[in-house]
Amino acid sequence: MTVDTHDAVCWPASFDHPGDLATVERTPLSERGLPDTTYDALARAGSLWPDRTAVTVLPDAERWQSPVRRTYLDLLTDVHRYANALHALGVRRGDVVAIMSPNCDDLITVTLAAELAGIAMPVNGALAAGHIRQLLDRAATRVLVAAAPALDPAGWEQVRALADTGAVDTVLLLAPTGETVDTAPELGGVTVHRFAELAAGCDGESFVGDLPTADDLAALFHTGGTTGAPKLAAHTHRNEIVDAWSVAAASELGEDTTIFAALPLFHVNALVVTLLAPTLRGQHAVWAGPLGYRDLHLYGCFWKLVEHYAITTMSAVPTVYGVLANVAVDADISSLRMAVVGASMLPPAVRRSFEEHTGVTLLEGYGLTEATCASARSYLAHPRPGSVGQRLPYQRIKAVRIDEDGTWTDLPTGESGVLAISGPAVFPGYAVDRDHDGGLVLDGLGKLVDGWLDTGDLGSVDADGFVHLTGRAKDLIIRGGHNIDPAQVEDALLSHPAVTGAAAVGMPDIHSGEVPVAYVTVGTATDESDLIVWAREHVAEPAAAPRSVHVVDVLPMTAVGKPYKLTLRADAARRAAIAALEDADVAGVEVSTEVEDGTVVVTVATTPGTDGAAIGSVLDTFALTWRLVPR
Repeated sequence: MTVDTHDAVCWPASFDHPGDLATVERTPLSERGLPDTTYDALARAGSLWPDRTAVTVLPDAERWQSPVRRTYLDLLTDVHRYANALHALGVRRGDVVAIMSPNCDDLITVTLAAELAGIAMPVNGALAAGHIRQLLDRAATRVLVAAAPALDPAGWEQVRALADTGAVDTVLLLAPTGETVDTAPELGGVTVHRFAELAAGCDGESFVGDLPTADDLAALFHTGGTTGAPKLAAHTHRNEIVDAWSVAAASELGEDTTIFAALPLFHVNALVVTLLAPTLRGQHAVWAGPLGYRDLHLYGCFWKLVEHYAITTMSAVPTVYGVLANVAVDADISSLRMAVVGASMLPPAVRRSFEEHTGVTLLEGYGLTEATCASARSYLAHPRPGSVGQRLPYQRIKAVRIDEDGTWTDLPTGESGVLAISGPAVFPGYAVDRDHDGGLVLDGLGKLVDGWLDTGDLGSVDADGFVHLTGRAKDLIIRGGHNIDPAQVEDALLSHPAVTGAAAVGMPDIHSGEVPVAYVTVGTATDESDLIVWAREHVAEPAAAPRSVHVVDVLPMTAVGKPYKLTLRADAARRAAIAALEDADVAGVEVSTEVEDGTVVVTVATTPGTDGAAIGSVLDTFALTWRLVPR
């Protein structure tokens, strides 16, 4: 096995204080000695820490004490075998390998092997079948790695549908953690292999093909979440390595860190934060079973699991912490130093209840797929209330005003606008097609302007580089950390013969962060309840079905005729606040909403004697801005 045994990576001496950022950046990124590729990072780990446990994977929450463990050398050897198996099937540097499976032991190997042999394309199996087919067609992939029926019965039906339409030529099956695929089910016209069996006969000492370079594409991550026609964001190896290094550079967590990983590997956070970053530091990651945080049994044993594996940190969405705040702490969780939260805005009440319940600090972060994953982080000992964190090293974040003609104007420090990011983590574009030579065609689709990424998020950046989010310019609805494209809800409603216009937005929700609701105009009288039933029958996935549908006279537009959804978001927030206050028996108040500097603000007008604390305990459970005023 040929690997570089020299640990050339230069880590900051200290990076646990906001003031350390300037010191970190005095060393140019080019002098940090980072691995060029994700494979180089793994090869380095296999050389430096061959006997150190890299991953511990739980079969499921009920069998949390019966995991599969692998050292860094084991993982490197397995990646060689699986990558060589892909190479033997004809996968080369520019070829895309689609991967559609719940988390399992082999999925970790396959993801890294696909980035070594070609380009990995993780796919959420909960996407509509037509959207999965679109992704495969756009990437021109003919090889699909998929969960065997025993691991994901519903996903297997998706695989059958793809095979029936001729979308793939080869399917490679993954088994549940700690198990094997007994037989390879037949798919008409498609070659089916048990991937572990195929890889077992391949060389585990080295990769037989051409190694990737820093500027080669490592992966394509779709951005659409559970619904919508998703775009494919391309990541280079340099993108992933630099972003993972930026996450791992935090000196609050050393090599003895154990990270709990339960987000699906089709999510960039799972790859960058809980796989690549630990690999750079030789840290241990404990992976949950295939359902991850959706496994209800996990919450019943969660604190015992933390104690058993001495979990140091974890990464999850706000709804997970909302649940954990109500789970009795029945174990010694002193090992858990911090918990990282992202993907959607954190309601103040969730932070307060989780931290008071556990004594563990919640650290917010900020990022998006088009900037690889993470772009801002918070500090354990130096909280900055109201901020999602300070920009990461070598990335730049600013607020801009984008005029109707597309002109960008930089805004002063502290002024709110559309956030823009530049630096080595910004993606090269979306994969939109193949050229005449078969190479992927990348296009920024208007999101990249002179090296800067238009995030679509509204916020400001203070003098210390801390990011303060105030809302979203983009229209995605984020339900429990999953993105929902409102166009799918709107298209379903527009197919109703009475509907003449439709707009879907997110309504604040205690349990999911936000849920879809819709506003429509109609040409003939139609009952709103009938429209809800229609939407549920015509929207591709249950998660995208609107909670409610409201008939309005007109849908709000800008002066140039573009849809203006902030007004509708404000109305949805007002409805959510009224319902929550009524459920809590808070009387004597009037609720209204306004849009101020792009932010929806809920105003509660009170009468003398109204219990303001009671109102706060209700509204703080939502991710929204609110205030009390006298009536």
